[in-house]
Amino acid sequence: MKRTILAFFVLAMFIYPSIASAQRIYYSDVERDDYRQLNFDIIGKVSGNILIYKNYRSKNDLCIYDNEMKLKDKIDLDFIPDKIINIDFIPYPEHIWMIYEFQRRNTIYCVGVKMDGNGKRMTDPIEIDTTHLSTFGDNKIYSTIFSEDKQKIMVFKINKRNERNFIFTTMLLNSNLEIQKKDRQGMAVEERDAVFSDFILDNDGDMAFGHCSRVGTKDYITGLTLVVKRAKADTFSNFKFNIGERFLDEVKIKPDNINKDYLISSFYYKQRKGNIEGLYTVKWNKLTNEVAQETYTVFSDELKADAKSESGNAKMAFNDFFIRQVIPKKDGGFLVISESYYTSSRYSSWNRYDYMYNPYYSPFDYYYYSPYGYNYWNPYSRSNGQSMRYYSENIALFSFDNGGKMEWSNVVRKSQYDDETDNFLSYLVFNSGGEINFLYNQLERRNLLLNQQSVTADGQVNRTPTLKNLDKGYEFMPKYGRQVGARQLVIPCMYRNFVSFAKVDF
Repeated sequence: MKRTILAFFVLAMFIYPSIASAQRIYYSDVERDDYRQLNFDIIGKVSGNILIYKNYRSKNDLCIYDNEMKLKDKIDLDFIPDKIINIDFIPYPEHIWMIYEFQRRNTIYCVGVKMDGNGKRMTDPIEIDTTHLSTFGDNKIYSTIFSEDKQKIMVFKINKRNERNFIFTTMLLNSNLEIQKKDRQGMAVEERDAVFSDFILDNDGDMAFGHCSRVGTKDYITGLTLVVKRAKADTFSNFKFNIGERFLDEVKIKPDNINKDYLISSFYYKQRKGNIEGLYTVKWNKLTNEVAQETYTVFSDELKADAKSESGNAKMAFNDFFIRQVIPKKDGGFLVISESYYTSSRYSSWNRYDYMYNPYYSPFDYYYYSPYGYNYWNPYSRSNGQSMRYYSENIALFSFDNGGKMEWSNVVRKSQYDDETDNFLSYLVFNSGGEINFLYNQLERRNLLLNQQSVTADGQVNRTPTLKNLDKGYEFMPKYGRQVGARQLVIPCMYRNFVSFAKVDF
């Protein structure tokens, strides 16, 4: 018996260190000019280094960190103009493409530069396109999207001078930033209040987006058309869906590159000013140009009761939910992830349509349209001088099989709020292989602590203990983080009013 107990303790001594070291956090040193107003972009891991772009006022830097977040080098990007309009990065294992936009006099330039993992330029600036304007100002015109395998890149712009006929200019490029095809075509827009969904590019170089029509400026979607621009085609192809007398919410589109499908998802209503009744999902097949499956999944009373907040009404449980991610599965199924988000203010009421369709910034040229992302870093308050409280609560997940039938649903419970800013709210989702993981802040004893919950392939929710090695004074901003490795994340955080970065190894 004594030998058994001794053996147990010896075994525990070897097991405990592996458990304790299952998660480690490395913090970057705070630089003196990394103020709260810093703009940044976590690019990813390139040639073993962590690359982060930083912009403060007219200074643009590419910071090179090692695996312990020690600053190896800080490259002054002095070859780009002092004040750029927009910048996008496409990371590869051994290099990155930096595509940026700037204005010189009345001309907007879109330019690309290739850089290695040490921040050294591999090419001179490559001009992709120019646009001449009749007015002077900082105008974001170009948008960049790229395929999942990063072998196809598209830069596009939309001229909406004529509200009834939008002019699209699309430039399809390969991974060497060589233009494969450039097209300019008109698109008739009959409804003045029409909106577009997110724009996607699949591995074949085909572009797709949803053209949504509404009754009023801030109303539900009454019509949905899938617009596809084939890589070798000169024109758009339009495929209209019959949604009947139902009303749709914000539309999300995701390419399934394995099964050659487009996955379309939206919450839906049965009547105007009603409650969200369920989830509308469509699987549209590229090879047949037909709908492979179309389903209206009604949310049960039990699901609504599970998803509602502690003080919420079950009938209105999903009225504050937004679809955040759509994740394809190898077998043709897919996962839809949504989150509860809303605000409260003594000066104005919450309107989800303002949130969905109106950007917080409006630097776009009057004649041009440009989409924006939910996870766009905003160092400034969004309350426009008003007292605003932001809420970010439960996460609802829905798993569908390859026939469009819901296999399971579950809710990851969290409760978050903050005043004047939502930068510390929401979550970072990352895939660890067999599980989907969620990292988010939870207020415990007046401190924001990083928590983790995971969801297995069959929908089981597992809550892990609060992350260890959380240094005091660091407040994480999970939703702006990025997965840079199989079990590695880089998450921005605030430390004494300065921006820092933490690498979390699992």
